[in-house]
Amino acid sequence: MRTEPDRGWTGPRQALVIGAGLSGSAVAYSLANRGWAVTVLDQAAGVGAGASGLPVGLAAPHVSPDDNVLSRITRAGVQATLKRAETLLQSGTDWSLSGVLEHNLGGKRRLAAADLNAHPSDGDTLNPTIQASAAQIAAAGLPLGTPALWHGHAGWLRPRPLVAAQLKTTGIQVRWSQKVTSIARRADGWAVLGAQGETLGQAPLLVVASAFDSLTLLQDQPGFAVPLNPLRGQVSFGLMADVHGALGVGSSTSANTTRKPTLPPFPVNGHGSFISGVPTLDGELGWFIGSTFERNCEQAPVRIEDHAANQVRLATLLPDLGEAMKPQFESEKIQGWAGLRCTLPNRLPAVGPIDNQRLPGLWISAGMGARGISLAVLCGELTAACLASEPMPLPPELAKHLWAERYAST
Repeated sequence: MRTEPDRGWTGPRQALVIGAGLSGSAVAYSLANRGWAVTVLDQAAGVGAGASGLPVGLAAPHVSPDDNVLSRITRAGVQATLKRAETLLQSGTDWSLSGVLEHNLGGKRRLAAADLNAHPSDGDTLNPTIQASAAQIAAAGLPLGTPALWHGHAGWLRPRPLVAAQLKTTGIQVRWSQKVTSIARRADGWAVLGAQGETLGQAPLLVVASAFDSLTLLQDQPGFAVPLNPLRGQVSFGLMADVHGALGVGSSTSANTTRKPTLPPFPVNGHGSFISGVPTLDGELGWFIGSTFERNCEQAPVRIEDHAANQVRLATLLPDLGEAMKPQFESEKIQGWAGLRCTLPNRLPAVGPIDNQRLPGLWISAGMGARGISLAVLCGELTAACLASEPMPLPPELAKHLWAERYAST
């Protein structure tokens, strides 16, 4: 495994980025902030047509008892995302540093024995994950003693505003409705081609950041062996105005006790995630539960059966609330969003040059899976820092697990 790609870029600071979603916009933003001229091409007509159209998601770290590589990288990624959100977005409308309660179903998540602040180089210096307090568990509407963790430095984020804000950066030109069907290496860099073989753009550096579509563009390149896989996910959502009435009805929790269900004042995850009080695309406040996970599916329609699966998710995650909100999943009330994510077997993305010897100037930023909100900004910064020979946003022993050249065939 290559521990680090060759550092520094000596050619013209001009780049093409294929894909205007979370990954592509993050790469473009990080490059443009370092003085690059960046052209972003996307086949869609505007922001949010792909997986980045997710109505809302979480920036929250992964937890493991051995504080493994994924846990340490996601902590750094969450901090990078929240810092970017603070810079570019409107708090309370586009994002919120709300904290996240993780319902530790089945005791699957355990904190590492060592203090998490023992890893300041990972960027984890604020509000580490701790055991949830009795007050936090009660606020979530869960019974006292429910195993739960509290992620203090975490929150919800709407991807569309982040993507749009990143793409508005000086130095970035976005060209929509550009269907790239192939790429070609030329003497002075890389060209991207349309269906008729026409050149849509050319630059010394090409970064492919178009999620699972990256596979079609790259699979015929010599040395390419990044095992990208499709992952479909569906979110179910409805309006807060419709749900308030349902919460006036108590649900029996024992023969002698009745507890009224409550809307948690913060997101809850652990079996999917439940988020409420966030604007929908129409501007009305909504609630959201999801998402489903369907591997090896290359289409993303909204399915009625997945609304039912998400209702079960809510009932498992927050039993009292799930019972009270059953009527909200009726066909005339429930709405849905489905998207196609891109994942890799070890759940970590592929970033950087694909094979610097055989394919100089061809880079990738893909494979975020269901953690695009938590990882895309970090991957963009990793890309730009490597090209600029700057200090990395991750220590080498962690960054090596993200470099795309780890898959380069020999």
